[in-house]
Amino acid sequence: MAQRACGSHDYQQHQLRSDPSWRDRMNAMEELMREGQSLRGTQSLIRIPVVVHILYHYPSQKIPDSRVHEQIAALNRDFRRRATDTSRTPAYFRQFAADCEIEFQLATSDPRMRSTTGIVKKYSPVLQWGMDDRMKFSSEMGSDAWDPGSYLNIWVCDLKGLAGYSSMPGGPKEKDGIVMDFEAFGTTGVTAGYDMGRTLVHEVGHWLGLKHLWGDTDCGDDGVSDTPQQSFYTVGCPSGIRVTCNNGPYGNMYMNFMDFTADACMNLFTVGQKQRMRSLFSAGGPRASLLHSRGLNPPLIAEAPLPDEDPRWLQPRLYPNPANEEIFLDLSYDPRWIGKPVTIANLSGQVQVQIVLSGKIQRISVKNLPAGIYMLNAQKEDGAVIQFRVVKL
Repeated sequence: MAQRACGSHDYQQHQLRSDPSWRDRMNAMEELMREGQSLRGTQSLIRIPVVVHILYHYPSQKIPDSRVHEQIAALNRDFRRRATDTSRTPAYFRQFAADCEIEFQLATSDPRMRSTTGIVKKYSPVLQWGMDDRMKFSSEMGSDAWDPGSYLNIWVCDLKGLAGYSSMPGGPKEKDGIVMDFEAFGTTGVTAGYDMGRTLVHEVGHWLGLKHLWGDTDCGDDGVSDTPQQSFYTVGCPSGIRVTCNNGPYGNMYMNFMDFTADACMNLFTVGQKQRMRSLFSAGGPRASLLHSRGLNPPLIAEAPLPDEDPRWLQPRLYPNPANEEIFLDLSYDPRWIGKPVTIANLSGQVQVQIVLSGKIQRISVKNLPAGIYMLNAQKEDGAVIQFRVVKL
């Protein structure tokens, strides 16, 4: 990943093309944020319940809970401006740096008020995911979102070509949340340059209504008055003053979390960005319901739901083979095969047995077949194929 590889802007544009009515909702949210309303009432600190859905295929992707806790700690460090590298903020920009007074905590109660760690680990037969939200649905072999009005949903998976992407306020509720690639999530076992957990800091900024500093166009508007206009994103770990879009003498604020610089070289949100994010929690705002979430309450049911059982292997398995009367086709690794036809043909290609798969472990009778060699075949719409050489005794 040569740059932060954030797909949030492209994702937003795709949403606008697929649902033109979303533009009106987005414009309303933009107006709310531009007004810069701060949170009303006496509550200052905002705590957001978080659930992390880890979608793994290989055992090595079943990341430990400690890595999730490291990432949550990184969010709180940066949103509260408590990182040791805040001293690297250039002197002029320090006057704009803000403690956003927003914290994140793994949920203690799930939507049914059962005990939870706030971490869901789920095996999926899908090897790699795209920017199409399929990981957000169990029907697509992903993991269903918890009520987005009460939780920040974060999906961690093998995300093709991206470090992460986020929904924006006002989008479809069932798709609300952030998707992260394994290589950019946490502070250990990740790609160099992404090892301070700041890709998720960046994506949470989007989830709370922030745009990229350049407004996703040359010298564009990010909707925040105290972030200088800049021409485009910044990569790597720059130093000195970089003047673009007539923003001299102090130049680009490339150390801002909403640029694309490496983790070690970004260290601030501004007061304007803080106000924009917190405006979403004002009365009637799209994130206001999170203030009343029960996700951080003590659970009413102490017993947590049992985790899904992992498949014993990650490919189709046929046994016994050779066989006398019956064979078993084990497809536990991928339930998407259920409902698909299977044929057994002789070596001349003539179909001898044809069934429709009805379970993860399918019994197939071969007792009426003459002794010999046969081919078992199945195919899914996505092009996946199963083929076994079957020996009938």
